[in-house]
Amino acid sequence: MIDPHGIPETETFVTHLECGYEGDRYEADTIQNLSKAGKPLLVRYDLEGVKKALTKDVLASRAATMWRYRELLPVRRKENITTLGEIMTPLVRLPAVEKSNGASAPIIVKDEGRLPTGSFKARGLVMAVSMAKELGIKRVAMPTNGNAGAAMAAYCRRGGMEAYIFCPEDTPDINVREIQLQGAKVWKVNGYIDDCGKIVGEGKGPMGWFDTSTLKEPYRIEGKKTMGLELAEQLGWQVPDVILYPTGGGTGLIGMWKAFNELEAIGLIGSKRPRMVAVQAAGCAPMVRAFEAGERHATRWENAKTIAYGVRVPQAIGDFLILDAVRESKGFAIAVEDEAIQSAQEEIARDEGLLLCPEGAATYAAYRKARADGRIRADESCVLFNCATGLKYEMPAATRMLDRHKPIDWAAIAAA
Repeated sequence: MIDPHGIPETETFVTHLECGYEGDRYEADTIQNLSKAGKPLLVRYDLEGVKKALTKDVLASRAATMWRYRELLPVRRKENITTLGEIMTPLVRLPAVEKSNGASAPIIVKDEGRLPTGSFKARGLVMAVSMAKELGIKRVAMPTNGNAGAAMAAYCRRGGMEAYIFCPEDTPDINVREIQLQGAKVWKVNGYIDDCGKIVGEGKGPMGWFDTSTLKEPYRIEGKKTMGLELAEQLGWQVPDVILYPTGGGTGLIGMWKAFNELEAIGLIGSKRPRMVAVQAAGCAPMVRAFEAGERHATRWENAKTIAYGVRVPQAIGDFLILDAVRESKGFAIAVEDEAIQSAQEEIARDEGLLLCPEGAATYAAYRKARADGRIRADESCVLFNCATGLKYEMPAATRMLDRHKPIDWAAIAAA
């Protein structure tokens, strides 16, 4: 029988879990949330075994989905994978933007809006839900700013488990409706995403659900790291000079940094690393503040406000992992104003025909700012991550109207 999803039959190589802060070891095939230190757990692999099994020739024979890297992923049994068809997302070069910014090296968008549920959250949640299924979990819960909840709702329905989702009351309505339509139980909460997270934590006892919050389980990182695996392969087993990544909880930035280290260990890339740039909104920039202060941990950002809801995370449990990756890569953290995000979104749509979400547009706003102040050079190749389709967000009104019963003013149409 043909497998329409192209998921390879292969051995898996997970050895254990490891506290990202203390380094102590935990069992991989049991239900785990945080380490004893209250920090995220990271999946570790037999990389020597992976090196023998996952070669460039093997990859070339596989379907172009995130599951082509299965030796570097945690799901042991293929029947537990709750896929909706997670394709390799395209790289879209921006020639008009390169010209307007005087860039002599490529500026490329990795467009994650092509994934199921229209965002990069599909990568993390397909992995978390697949592992929950493998571990026998029947009920899960999470806080969300929108897209993660939509992804979890879809994959939980696919995997036959209950999903309870809590989101800030000003979460875009399209996201809340999407979550509900896909079978999850969703509530709006008068607070921020971390306030929603507290409700999830309080409900673990009375509701018996598993907490799937960002970095409070080990496997969303493993899904998100496939962005780094794909990127390196798509660039001919090279890495760009700079990656600009919209950073809220930071799972993808942490995951990609992990991916590059694993790729070097199995011999598919060299020691070069991209400079990792954590992009935040000026109205919620705890990582930027901590980076500039030389701190390893970020204090909570009060009164967070931005149009880029996906990066409105006042406090992230993986703060030290984000900041470690940024500093080790000789990157930086940068904040951009909402006005700059809107301007960047309009420019890319108008000049390149590519509709970015606000969080994705923030990466281009950050690029423009960093080029202006010299933190990014004209000759550095850059990858911007568009984390969701712009079709899920409110757009400017279109108001022009024609009366078909009256003479048409063609000159006015030409001048419009």
